[in-house]
Amino acid sequence: METNSEELERKESGRSPASARWLGAVLVVLALMTGWIAYAQHTARKELTAQLRQANDKLGELESRTATLEDNYATLQGNFEVTSERLGLTQKELARARAVAQQIREEQRRASAQLGSQLEEQQTQLGSLSGEVTAVRGEVAQTQETLAETQTTLQRTIGDLGMQSGLIAHNQEELEELKARGERNYFEFDLRKSKQYTRVGPVSLRLRKTDTKRQKFTLDVLANDKRVEKKDKTLLEPVQFYVEGTRHLLEVVAFQVEKNRIVGYISVPKELAVSP
Repeated sequence: METNSEELERKESGRSPASARWLGAVLVVLALMTGWIAYAQHTARKELTAQLRQANDKLGELESRTATLEDNYATLQGNFEVTSERLGLTQKELARARAVAQQIREEQRRASAQLGSQLEEQQTQLGSLSGEVTAVRGEVAQTQETLAETQTTLQRTIGDLGMQSGLIAHNQEELEELKARGERNYFEFDLRKSKQYTRVGPVSLRLRKTDTKRQKFTLDVLANDKRVEKKDKTLLEPVQFYVEGTRHLLEVVAFQVEKNRIVGYISVPKELAVSP
């Protein structure tokens, strides 16, 4: 028994130095950690204290500004009340003034829209009227040009009796123009070669022959039972003759010469009565 006890003591005495070193190291680590934690807590507390101080300062500044704003608002409210009392404006009157102003704005807006619509309509009408005026001017210019051309075409010439003729029509259109002038009476004819006379106005005519190559013709004129031969007359030549017992000069004009056919008119003074 004694031998076992001694052996146990030797074993414990052999372990004691190593355990002591390990314990010492643990204690050092714990001390360092404790110091670091204490330092961290101190630093954090210091930062929180600084932040809290800044927050308190800002809060105080905001409270000061709020108080200033409240004072200013109170001052403005007081001034507004005093001004309202001086002007004699009540809340109802202010509301009524706003309503009247809104109504005036609406009326102005409607009037402006109506005026714009009227201006657009007037511009459209003016554009249409301008177009019509331009068209009328064009028609007038065309009419004047046509009249000028007609006056140029309708010319006077010397007839086969050496007398100055009236205006001569070169075609049916110009003949209608002469009729519209109303200076003389005009009787149209469409004669074919025949042995019989054809009554044209105050006289009777008979076509004897035509020469289409030279545009000549020969015809007989019968007036008051007196026959007059007009031989080899040319196209548009005024064939002139007098009615017996009068001083009125009549003219026969052919503006179309075909084979055995002539087309034209007789020009008679207005003063000469023509029996039906």
